[in-house]
Amino acid sequence: MNAPAAVVKQHLIDPEICIRCNTCESICPVGAISHDSRNYVVDIDKCNWCNDCISPCPTGSIDNYRKVLKVKAYSLAEQLSWDVLPAELSPADLVADGASGEAEPVAAPEPAPSALAAPGEPVFNSAAYGATLPPWSAAHAYTNLYGPKAAEKSITATVVGNVRVTEVGGEGGSDYDTHHVVLDFGGMPFPVLEGQSIGIIPPGTDDKGRPHHARQYSIASPRNGERPGYNNLSLTIKRVLEDHQGQPVRGVASNYMCDLQVGDQVQVMGPFGTSFLMPNHPRSHIVMICTGTGSAPMRAMTEWRRRLRASGKFEGGKLMLFFGARTQQELPYFGPLQNLPKDFIDIHFAFSRTPGQPKRYVQDLMRERAADLAQMLADPNSHFYVCGLKSMEEGVVLALRDVAQGAGMDWEKVGASLKKEGRLHLETY
Repeated sequence: MNAPAAVVKQHLIDPEICIRCNTCESICPVGAISHDSRNYVVDIDKCNWCNDCISPCPTGSIDNYRKVLKVKAYSLAEQLSWDVLPAELSPADLVADGASGEAEPVAAPEPAPSALAAPGEPVFNSAAYGATLPPWSAAHAYTNLYGPKAAEKSITATVVGNVRVTEVGGEGGSDYDTHHVVLDFGGMPFPVLEGQSIGIIPPGTDDKGRPHHARQYSIASPRNGERPGYNNLSLTIKRVLEDHQGQPVRGVASNYMCDLQVGDQVQVMGPFGTSFLMPNHPRSHIVMICTGTGSAPMRAMTEWRRRLRASGKFEGGKLMLFFGARTQQELPYFGPLQNLPKDFIDIHFAFSRTPGQPKRYVQDLMRERAADLAQMLADPNSHFYVCGLKSMEEGVVLALRDVAQGAGMDWEKVGASLKKEGRLHLETY
C-alpha cells in the first residue's frame, strides 16, 4: 500500500497585483525568487521560509500561499505562465489525491557562496543589512492609493515634459537613451515623498493578447513637485536601444515612456514604498550611492534639501553622492550636478568605460573616502541609500564593512544597527 502523500504550503507571488519592482528578488538571501519579462516566481526547492521578502513588498503580492501535494508543487514554468494565482485546493481535493497531514513549509539549503567571498570565508549576504523600516524622522508615506487593491484601479496623469538627460540616444546615438519625464495629476490627490515609486501601465497587449502589467519607476522629484507647488512629479527613464550584440531592442514600458509627447495621458498606479525615505530631522546626514537611473531617488532627496536650504528654514547635515556610470556621457543630470555648491553636497563620479582610463566603480571611491565614511557610520544621524543595478549592491555593502573594520569598528554590530535603526536602505534591480 502506498504511503500518503505529503502536503506542503507553497510560497507564491500574485501576478495580478505584482508591480515588478524586484524588491523580493533583491532581498531574498537564498536566490529563490527569479523573473522573466512578465512574472516573478518562487522556487520551492530553494525557498527556506525566512520571510525576509514579506514586509518590503509594496503591494502584498509576495504574501500568498497554496497548500499542494509536495510531488505536485507548482513548477517555475507553470508560475511563469500565470495571469492569476490558481484556486485554493480544498481538503477534500488533497485527500482525494492521497494527501495526509498538515501542510508544512519546505526547508531549503543554505545559499551558494558569495561571488566576492574567498574560499573558506563565510557567505556575505548584503541584503541582510538592508533596512525595511524608514528613518525615525521620515515623513508619513501614503501608499497604494491607486492600484489593484484600491477602489480606484489607476489614475490618469498628463505629460507636461519629456527631455533627454544624457548625451547619447536618438539618431546616431549609442545603446542607451535616458529621459526626464514630468507627469501632472491636476486636481487628483497623489501625495508622494522622496524615495517612493509609481507604477506605469503601458497601453495595449503583449504577443499573447494579454494586457501589459505595470512597470515600476522611482520618483525623481521632491515632495512639493518637479515644479514647486504643483501636483506633479518626474521620473528618470532609460531605454536600451541595442543589446550587447548590437541588435535593436524595443522594450515595452520604457520605450513607451521615452516616446511620450507633451499632452499625452498615462495610466498610473501607486504610490509605493514605505522605507526608502529620507530623514527629516535637523543635522541629519545622507550618503547616496547609485548607478544610472538609480539616481532618481537621490535627485529627489538632493533637490528637497536644496529647496530647504534656500528657504533658510532647515539646518541640514552633510550630503555625499557616489554616482557611477559607464561614461560621463551616459550619466544622467551630469550638468546640473556640476552646478550644485560644493559646500552643499560632496559629489564623486565613477566611470567604468572611459577610453584610456582604468575602470572605476562607486565602491572604489567609497574606499578612497574611508575616513569620512567612517565618521558617518559612527554617527547615528547618518543615513545610507543604495540604488541601481543588483550587481553593485554586494560591492557597496562590502566597502562599508571594510570602512568600518578599518576604523576599528565591529561591522556586525554596526551593520545590525544600520538595519534596526532604518539607516541603510538597498533598492537594487
